[in-house]
Amino acid sequence: MRTVICPGSFDPITLGHLDIITRSAKMFDRVIVLVMTNHLKKNTYSFTADERVDMIKRCIGQLDNVEVDTYDGLLMDYARQKGAIAIVKGLRAVSDFEYEFQQALINKELNQEVDTVFVTTRAENMYLSSSVVKHICSLGADISKFVPPEVCEDITKRIKRGV
Repeated sequence: MRTVICPGSFDPITLGHLDIITRSAKMFDRVIVLVMTNHLKKNTYSFTADERVDMIKRCIGQLDNVEVDTYDGLLMDYARQKGAIAIVKGLRAVSDFEYEFQQALINKELNQEVDTVFVTTRAENMYLSSSVVKHICSLGADISKFVPPEVCEDITKRIKRGV
């Protein structure tokens, strides 16, 4: 069974994230969407890890080979524990590639058995990020074009309230 991991903070999940997850589910036998803590952003999350896991689960219900988990350690240790063959990373722009390529090289040094697969975003998602969604939502704009309908109301309530 070919298991891959789609790691990220998913704070919150966007249609861009969901697109990468859905496409990965078509390519691999088992996809683990892994909610991780970016320790550089640790105090800036709008949603707890459990809330992010719950939101993702509500969005992937139709994908039988996708599961959601959370982990606060080293990604390559988790990959080893789960027998993953690859990490799947979505790319929006060249600037994403530079950072992700560096991470892929470091991860390869930490675990030679795991490759990184880059999946380019669809054109309509190139500008989309969780940060952009939170920013425009905080200013009162409609985010329904950017996030899955299953979680749009939750995100709007949280971000507009500033909780």
